[in-house]
Amino acid sequence: MDLYTMNRYSVLLLACLCNVAGAAPEPSELAPVEVTATRIAHAAFDVPASIDSVTLDHDTPDTPGINPSEYLQGVPGLLARDRQNYAQDEQLSIRGFGARSTFGVRGVRLYVDGIPATMPDGQGQVSNFPLDAAQRIEVLRGPFSALYGNSSGGVIQIFTADPTPTPEWRASIDGGSYGTYRLAADARGSGGALGYHVDIAQFYTDGYRGHGRAERENGNARFDVDLAAGRKLTVLVNSVALPSADDPLGLTRSQFLADPRQPQPVAVQFDTRKSVHQNQLGAVYEQALGTEQTLRVLGYAGQREVEQFQAIPLAVQARPTSPGGVIDLDGNYGGVDARWSWRTQLAERAFELSVGTNYDRQNVHRRGFNNFSGAQLGVAGTLRRDEQDDVYNIDEYVQANWDIAERWLLNVGARHSTVRFGVDDHYITAASGDDSSNAAYGATTPIAGVLFRAAPRWHLYAAYGNAFETPTFNELSYRPDGSAGINSALIPARSRNGELGSKLQLASGGEFDVALFQANTRHEIAVLTSSGGRTTYQNIDRARRRGAEAKLELPLGDAWRFEAAYTHLDATFRSDFGLPCPPPTNCIQLVPAGSHIPGVPRNFATGVLRWRAPSGWSAGVEAQAASAIAVNDANSEFAAGYAVLNGVVGYAFTRGDAHISTFLRLNNVADRHYAGSIIVNESNGRYYEPAPGRNVFAGCTISWGR
Repeated sequence: MDLYTMNRYSVLLLACLCNVAGAAPEPSELAPVEVTATRIAHAAFDVPASIDSVTLDHDTPDTPGINPSEYLQGVPGLLARDRQNYAQDEQLSIRGFGARSTFGVRGVRLYVDGIPATMPDGQGQVSNFPLDAAQRIEVLRGPFSALYGNSSGGVIQIFTADPTPTPEWRASIDGGSYGTYRLAADARGSGGALGYHVDIAQFYTDGYRGHGRAERENGNARFDVDLAAGRKLTVLVNSVALPSADDPLGLTRSQFLADPRQPQPVAVQFDTRKSVHQNQLGAVYEQALGTEQTLRVLGYAGQREVEQFQAIPLAVQARPTSPGGVIDLDGNYGGVDARWSWRTQLAERAFELSVGTNYDRQNVHRRGFNNFSGAQLGVAGTLRRDEQDDVYNIDEYVQANWDIAERWLLNVGARHSTVRFGVDDHYITAASGDDSSNAAYGATTPIAGVLFRAAPRWHLYAAYGNAFETPTFNELSYRPDGSAGINSALIPARSRNGELGSKLQLASGGEFDVALFQANTRHEIAVLTSSGGRTTYQNIDRARRRGAEAKLELPLGDAWRFEAAYTHLDATFRSDFGLPCPPPTNCIQLVPAGSHIPGVPRNFATGVLRWRAPSGWSAGVEAQAASAIAVNDANSEFAAGYAVLNGVVGYAFTRGDAHISTFLRLNNVADRHYAGSIIVNESNGRYYEPAPGRNVFAGCTISWGR
């Protein structure tokens, strides 16, 4: 979006909102929603950034609570997709950043109670998110995301609920279509100086598609210790076990249209699957230094094991340079973050300063094996890869908030990041060569934002900043020419992000937020080649993501509430680049400037109408819609747009000391056939991951001590 267009839209937006604000009666008082986007707690309404805080209601739930996407659909700018494939995790992107990820989460920073769920190279996963223990999920979009360092196209943070003064217990059971069930138990309370919150959950599904079975176990514990004299220690324990998750792989368009529930045949042939075991321990120490200053130190360490079986043709695995068809990762990770904060007066106005540094490291022993032994497929065979992969980052950051005038707030910050990769190859042959190598990247990313209090319940803001995104280890692993070593020609993508926004609290107690945004990226990282189990990447000179997003929360009397979110996103490559033609042709095809960045719909929207009566009955209707999506950089194929409707009804009541809440959901009421997610640039044309047809879920939650 050029400056003229942004200004034109801004004038129209301001004129519209002035009419709304002028015509409305005095708004009712709203409870402030505090967020930690700038690492100092503020009401979301007072932050010059696009940020949403989603509260999770565990006492009267209306969804199974299996995946984060169940709670994040109503956040504008965020595309959260359940892949129906637990071997590849969920697909999350914010304003088009992270859309190219073929597994896990890429380009978006993830945190659990302040502990990174994104590794130093920018690759993350949400399988360890303790949804049953969570109180809220914060989603930060736009320039201020750069305050979190490498790969900050956006930030998603999950926060567990605080211990309660008196003991509370909760148990829930959910089940539904495709042999799916979930069991969970939760307990929290306090005793003396110790507060606790412990949660465990088990999930199982046969899968919507064939060869889609998965099971997962999550555990999370939090212990708050009051050390007196303004000191507090929080100990965090997190564990996730994915003993086995089958991978049905993507489908071609013809397969998708013929039978969306089928697995890719080679998935069954090679028994494609994944297992994950991760255990993590963390601690946060906070201390008040007088009345104006605080010190916060966070440390964490974890261990993670991953084994994944892929469907690589035997002839390809037999090549001397092949890494095989089984990935075996065994490693540890950890880090520390120290921050000093100061609240005072500057020129007789409120001033807040936060200065910190953090260090994160990941060490992985990576091995590769053939996915066959003799004539038997789907088993680990001969060793084909053996290396030690290390990556770490060292960052320093500073942030300041200052009420520079009665109606103006200034927020500035900067972060300097250094990220270093190293590979020590232990599998060296005449054919494969020595892949030992290293790479180092660094960047300083300043940001600035200003907020104008146009009225007591109407705030306008503008923000601008720089961001950068290094390649991940997976993207660095192979060179396009097939030679040994990491792809040192690949460099970080760098973006310049701008945003204009408005936050309006309505007289009815609702809220209406609008934002216009643009991100110009140099050296966009994209796929170059993908064949034989090896994917190589290249830098594309320029890309642009621009658009608008809006969110409306509107109470309709005492029993009804309407919520809607809409995002328009024009994500395109702004320079020409070349791609190899599909085999067997040996040529280079030109992808012209203006082509769509794949994995991103141009328009997507959600709407929810909820009803809750004093009698305990509740109901809701949910709608989701998205326009067509390019599935590859060449834009040679698109997944069709879709619109789906869900319905839910619930009943909550009390029996003695127990509060009982039940729900029944009917998803995809019209039984629409559509692709729920896309495997971007899949080399065999297997782009499509089908969403389930009409399906049913029911659940019951019992709470004591509320």
